[in-house]
Amino acid sequence: MDIPPEWRNFRYRGKTLEELLTMSMDELIMLLPARARRTLKRGLKEPQRRLLEKIMNIRRKLCEGKIKSPPPIKTHVRDMIILPIMVGLTIAVYNGKEFVPVKIVPEMIGHYLGEFSQTCKKVEHGEPGLKATRSTLFVALK
Repeated sequence: MDIPPEWRNFRYRGKTLEELLTMSMDELIMLLPARARRTLKRGLKEPQRRLLEKIMNIRRKLCEGKIKSPPPIKTHVRDMIILPIMVGLTIAVYNGKEFVPVKIVPEMIGHYLGEFSQTCKKVEHGEPGLKATRSTLFVALK
């Protein structure tokens, strides 16, 4: 994997991105925060395993030169922990209504995919009478 220049000086708990990519899963798990460490030690669930296989297939195609830019990977798996192998990919995470594209950068390692795809929108009310709730329907406009 070719690492962009802005990621070259990135460090996660004292390890560079290249070192993280070459580590075994057991070594990587020991660097993660407690909740992520416990989750990964218990093993991946089937949907998480399928997502990881998709990511590995796309990585393999990128290394072989079969594709130039990876397509976004659509997923409903919000509880997947971001691993170093995912860095550089775009993963479209479902928020309950639509797929939100999330570009994975090194600073996201150890977090969950769902943290970057918000499920609730900020409520923006309209003017009274127009685009408003039932209670303000009968307010005089002028």
